[in-house]
Amino acid sequence: MLAPTVAHLDFERSDGQPVVFAPGQFIQIHFSYADGTATKRSYSLATIATPGAAPGTAVEIAVSYVPGGAATALFEGLAIGDTVDASGPFGRFCLMPNDANRRYLLIATGTGVTPYRSMLPLLEQQMATRGIEVVLLLGARSPDELLYGDEFRAFAGAHPGFRFVPCFSRRMPAPGSPQDHPDMRHGYVQQFLDEFAPDPAGDIAYLCGNPDMVDACFEALKGKGLAVSQVRREKYVSSK
Repeated sequence: MLAPTVAHLDFERSDGQPVVFAPGQFIQIHFSYADGTATKRSYSLATIATPGAAPGTAVEIAVSYVPGGAATALFEGLAIGDTVDASGPFGRFCLMPNDANRRYLLIATGTGVTPYRSMLPLLEQQMATRGIEVVLLLGARSPDELLYGDEFRAFAGAHPGFRFVPCFSRRMPAPGSPQDHPDMRHGYVQQFLDEFAPDPAGDIAYLCGNPDMVDACFEALKGKGLAVSQVRREKYVSSK
């Protein structure tokens, strides 16, 4: 469990074939409701893959558990070795090879941060080759709901061009606690956009997570002069 209601799940392709994907893409899990009606849910890949390396067979996702949710029942009922049906990867919420920006603004809430975890090796490569900067604003209600916080803190500590800014809307970490971080905020991520001076001449922004956050940040970034093409969005909606 990454958080009280969020699980990190590892899968392997049962046929042993590689999973070829671009960081930022998602897969769909197919299952049926109790009455037999077929349905599916989409989950961004949290899998970290080294650029240029041969693709592996692993699939990693983060799943929010929703009380009474059919997908939640599916995942909570899985034992080691059980299988699920999946399709994909799909999606274009990815770093683009022709990007010529100076900085990425990565903004997320909750499990919306999983694409950015997958992007870390590519961001590392681009920081080294293009000299870009990266700011990750990650929103959570409290420290125990901050997903992959330890990994992002470690990455920021090892890469001066990467700035990790957790934003806690309800409860801040206690000073000196493991979740304490020198660069954090008390409030919602959209409250702090002005602080990072979004620049239409050099920024590309990614928004992923709560639809209200995505909409608010999109309007704010447009107000700062960023073109629609400079703001890439993906909304996460919890489904039963």
